Amino acid sequence: MMHISGLYAALGALLISVLALRVMQLRHKHHVGLGGGGEESLTCAIRAHANAVEYLPIALLLLLILELDQTRAWLLNLFGIVLIVGRILHAIGLSASAGTSFGRSAGTALTMLTIIAMALLLVWQFVLVHAVT
Repeated sequence: MMHISGLYAALGALLISVLALRVMQLRHKHHVGLGGGGEESLTCAIRAHANAVEYLPIALLLLLILELDQTRAWLLNLFGIVLIVGRILHAIGLSASAGTSFGRSAGTALTMLTIIAMALLLVWQFVLVHAVT
């Protein structure tokens, strides 16, 4: 049974939904059907949504594979929490401004560190299993 990765997939889906609704709201407000229409707030909202869609799937896939490999629950939760916090920080930072911000920088760093850590853990687990056999 997959309980842990399912939780973080659901939280990620909710985050993506909130970001998509924000884009829709701003498109309606500014009467823009495609692209950013020169509206910085809309362009930032579009990128915040797109960025979550770009990074969450690979991170969640890694989390799912780690869970299937019976990685300890505390470690899966740590990865999941850091990932979701990172994505929220990034979305808040990017939604506020197209420039550099704490949220955007911290969110990017937390997301990338989580993805890299999960990928390295999977490689390490693979090597351990195949070194024994």
